[in-house]
Amino acid sequence: MAKRLIVLGAGESGVGAAILAKAKGYETFVSDMGEIKPHYAALLEQHDIPYESGKHTAELILNADEVVKSPGIPDTAPMVKALIGQGTPIISEIEFAARYTNAKMICITGSNGKTTTTSLIYDMLRRAGLDVGLAGNIGNSLALQVAEQDHRYYVIELSSFQLDNMYDFRADIAILLNITPDHLDRYNFEFQNYIDAKMRITRNQRHEDAFVFWSGDPVIDKEIRKLRPTATLYPFGENSEVRDQKSDVSNQQMNVAYVDGRNMVVEAREPLELPVELLSLKGKHNQYNSMAAAITAQLLNIKNDVIRESLTQFEGVEHRLQYVATVRGVRWINDSKATNVNSCWYALEAMTTPTVLILGGKDKGNDYSEIDELVLQKCHTLVFMGLHNEKLMEHFGRLVESQKSKVESPITLIDTHSLADAVQACYEAAREGDTVLLSPCCASFDLFKSYEDRGEQFKAAVKQL
Repeated sequence: MAKRLIVLGAGESGVGAAILAKAKGYETFVSDMGEIKPHYAALLEQHDIPYESGKHTAELILNADEVVKSPGIPDTAPMVKALIGQGTPIISEIEFAARYTNAKMICITGSNGKTTTTSLIYDMLRRAGLDVGLAGNIGNSLALQVAEQDHRYYVIELSSFQLDNMYDFRADIAILLNITPDHLDRYNFEFQNYIDAKMRITRNQRHEDAFVFWSGDPVIDKEIRKLRPTATLYPFGENSEVRDQKSDVSNQQMNVAYVDGRNMVVEAREPLELPVELLSLKGKHNQYNSMAAAITAQLLNIKNDVIRESLTQFEGVEHRLQYVATVRGVRWINDSKATNVNSCWYALEAMTTPTVLILGGKDKGNDYSEIDELVLQKCHTLVFMGLHNEKLMEHFGRLVESQKSKVESPITLIDTHSLADAVQACYEAAREGDTVLLSPCCASFDLFKSYEDRGEQFKAAVKQL
């Protein structure tokens, strides 16, 4: 008798998992509490997979042998709680798909830089002529690719939510860029719970596998000491020495990628040197992203010429420090993908002109003090764009008040509640030579469907100025 597999959530990952499950002989059913997009409904119908939308019917779900859950559904959802309570196994789409492929898995996580680094690695592998798929948070679902056109390599961006429900999955190369507070509302506002989720990327790795990580991150350093990963370690950092030479768990006493003066050096295999000024991705954070990608490419025996070509020609990721236009001598930058405070910090760090900064959206338990110093250094105006800006007004109001006796021109705070009003406020506040930076620090779901929707609307509004 065929096993019954239930898929909760009919988005990209859920529909892909359902199609793969049907192909592998499972009795498959898909359930979504929301409205299923027509494209995904049509795919389910095309593959003759039964589904329901706008509800979860207990009699059709609780008899599952196994459940694939969308990463967007929390464990606190009533149906998920019921499944957990009766001991039904719940896994992620990535975990399910990996059962049916022998491909090499290159997996990337971190609080910031995941999409950029994933896309850069994918670019390197494609330039090298490898048979590679892009999956996880970007690209088509891993399950759909395994079902319809399996590849020899997959480059997979993994969120903490996806890692939560991965148990037997093993990454051949695991890349951990950084760990800073994010999504704490999903982790009972306990940072360690979020850290534990991120560190699951090393789960099941063997010595012959690779763990690529930023050696300058104190959280990662602490976790490596505690967990003692089995994989071979490939740290990267600001200089050749690892951040803490006292660590007794590293079999690498030197970073295998670092910046030496004006050059980025990568030494995972044959040494590669490249002037930092030639990197297509600007900013210190992108130097780290570039190092992680270059180490990975070298571990896959990609030639340095190909790596160099990618590092100097890669065009970046949409909605991440994306140039939009110059209006009246003011540059407008779309960084809508900055959905947490640390990501905004990196964006501000890359600014080289006086800045008007747009913040706001759905707060996830954010601590805005992390960007205080850069706000004081680089911004003359903050424009808040969200339905509930009280926390932003309170925090930065205190910051401005504390600086009034120290500066001639304190930062201006502007409270708006729509994108149109925010863009207009920036237009009026910016001076020739300034940059207007949309780097919200927050999730987009108060005013927009997604960060992509927020970025697209921002670009459209700027181009109408």
